[in-house]
Amino acid sequence: MSFTQVSSPEPVDFDGADALKRAFREHPAGISLITAQTSDGPVGLTASSVASVGIDPPALSFSVTRATGSAGGILSADSYLVHLLDNRHASIAQLFAVSGSDRFTADQGWTHLETGEPFLRNTRVALRCRTLHTLGVGSSVIVVAEVLGAHFGSSSAPMVYHDRVFHSLPWQNPDLN
Repeated sequence: MSFTQVSSPEPVDFDGADALKRAFREHPAGISLITAQTSDGPVGLTASSVASVGIDPPALSFSVTRATGSAGGILSADSYLVHLLDNRHASIAQLFAVSGSDRFTADQGWTHLETGEPFLRNTRVALRCRTLHTLGVGSSVIVVAEVLGAHFGSSSAPMVYHDRVFHSLPWQNPDLN
């Protein structure tokens, strides 16, 4: 295999937060919706930071920007769901990414699991989790969560967040092969 040298513009240097924002804005990430039930009602947020951590125990990680509002509700919940979204859910991912938007409406397809968490039907998978560890980093909190179980649905084309836009990726349904 050979690589072709490609000329590129002169590098532009950024410092600190601006460098991080620019670097990750141009790095595609999967999209998840994290939901929990609180005494004040259901809460949820869109996350592009969900990652697998390990299998013994089965664990994932994510980060939230602050420990208030929906993030605070999730951090204080005994358990929550991490829905791994696909291209069918771009509009709901956008709604849950904006504070004050209409959430958990009947037409969005919500129900509750027997354990109480708000569950978005028709998602590829929703992982039921509980927090194992948290680490404060400035105004953000990194969460390591144990995966307690999963609710699998049908698959569709993957969706990624890239340069502040949700994009659908090419996909071939494995059930049709």
